Amino acid sequence: MGLVNENIKWLRKKERLTQEQLAEKIGIKRSLLGAYEEGRADPRLNNLLNIARQFDVSVDTLLTKDVSRMSEDQLKAHSSTGTGITDNFRVLSITVDSEDRENIELVPQKAAAGYLNGYADPEYLEELPRFRLPNLPGGATYRAFEISGDSMLPLMPGTIIVGSYVESPASIRDGKTYVLVTQREGVVYKRVYRQRDDRGKEDSSLRLMSDNRSYDPYDVGLDEVIELWEARAFISSQFPEPEETDMSIEKLTNIVLNLQQEVMRLKK
Repeated sequence: MGLVNENIKWLRKKERLTQEQLAEKIGIKRSLLGAYEEGRADPRLNNLLNIARQFDVSVDTLLTKDVSRMSEDQLKAHSSTGTGITDNFRVLSITVDSEDRENIELVPQKAAAGYLNGYADPEYLEELPRFRLPNLPGGATYRAFEISGDSMLPLMPGTIIVGSYVESPASIRDGKTYVLVTQREGVVYKRVYRQRDDRGKEDSSLRLMSDNRSYDPYDVGLDEVIELWEARAFISSQFPEPEETDMSIEKLTNIVLNLQQEVMRLKK
């Protein structure tokens, strides 16, 4: 984060606010604000945006400028309503527990439609079920979604997919599974591929494929994607059924016979 800790401290003192007062205004604990100012922790995006709004500066100013060397006119020119990047930031709302650790919010099937309207509303997220899971990699924000339908068998309807937030489409890995929150399709769980034109350049759309191949793939424009979550774990009370042994033996037998026929054909 670089300059951000010194900038927060300088702006707070400029406004003659105590750490307790500023923490209350932006909705965090005083100890966490102290960690920000001392450089022991980096502000989450939603906290960073709240701080920027409190001091009427843009986020990029907090991150890249030494505000102690800027005049009042320069600060006004870099206000949060000016030309900074604040207006273009996608703010991800989250909830935290009593120790300021991020929760994993669960979006049940019945709440999927409402999520399209409430995904950025902290009050809406507070109403969702919340939980924590051990052994998930740190440094990421997680959310869980209950899937419906049979398009991603062997994962059954009702399976809960835990995904980590993807900030940019550039981070998409072809062939991996993602939960997408889209304007047209709502909340969907699919295997994702980035589209490319004839010259191999990336297009402005994604190809979504189902693991159940009875469903046709389809494309969705990047401009329709509201949120993107890379699948990291799943929770299900239904265990996948093993393939029938007889069927497996039959498949292997057919493969061997086909190979034998191909060898005979090549010999002739």
